[in-house]
Amino acid sequence: MIIDFHTHVFPESIAARTIDSLKKRSHATAALDGTLDSLRASMKRDHIDYSIILPVITKPSQFESINQYAADINDTDGILSFGGIHPDNDKIPEKLSYIKSLGLKGIKLHPDYQNAYIDDDRYISIIKECLHLDLCTVIHAGLDIGLPAPIHCPPDRAFIMLQKVLSDYNGDSKIILAHVGGHLQWRLVEEFLVGQNIYFDLSYSMHLMEQDTLVRIIQNHGSDRILFATDSPWSSQKKSVELVQSLPLCDDDLDNIFYKNAMRLLNM
Repeated sequence: MIIDFHTHVFPESIAARTIDSLKKRSHATAALDGTLDSLRASMKRDHIDYSIILPVITKPSQFESINQYAADINDTDGILSFGGIHPDNDKIPEKLSYIKSLGLKGIKLHPDYQNAYIDDDRYISIIKECLHLDLCTVIHAGLDIGLPAPIHCPPDRAFIMLQKVLSDYNGDSKIILAHVGGHLQWRLVEEFLVGQNIYFDLSYSMHLMEQDTLVRIIQNHGSDRILFATDSPWSSQKKSVELVQSLPLCDDDLDNIFYKNAMRLLNM
């Protein structure tokens, strides 16, 4: 089984122009066209059992429409969608309870697009409430190649966030830092975050890392806290699977990364 814990799709009416805009901003090449149909075709072709959709809310007014779209596509043909929330939304506990009531198993936060640092008290409140509700929290971490500085979730600030959020929490945190803990900041990831009570996903970073660095992070953090992820449509699911399979890891580590950790987080 393979679960891709980090993908994106857009409604057909806006997918083409959204992908075009993001390509121009990031100078990246998309492997898919950003539609749900193209992701489903990729999953079938590349033997991906489940893909987790991570919507990004860039302004508070998008809360209702984006979460409704997430609910509409959730749990269909291997698609599991998370919801989203903005730190400037009001009534955070009520809104997160609403997301859970829709059957969504987590949220995505993107501090760069939401223009707030990850150790901001608003994020602390959101993440703590997600822990209370048993919701996963996926956070964009490190550089976003499509946005200028500053980086709003660098490893040192992510560490501060964890101290605030987990100070009185004893369980499995269900906090996931994307891009191996901090895109293009992996030395600082090793300094501040490896070994902490969090998960890393592997999205859109593996092909840019030295293999020794990636393997060292996986082994020192523990394969039981690493999630296979692609950032599709920005990375090929097939190539990402092959890259993980090429790593010098044992079968138990690969099973953890490809599906066991995700199943545990999603209560599957």
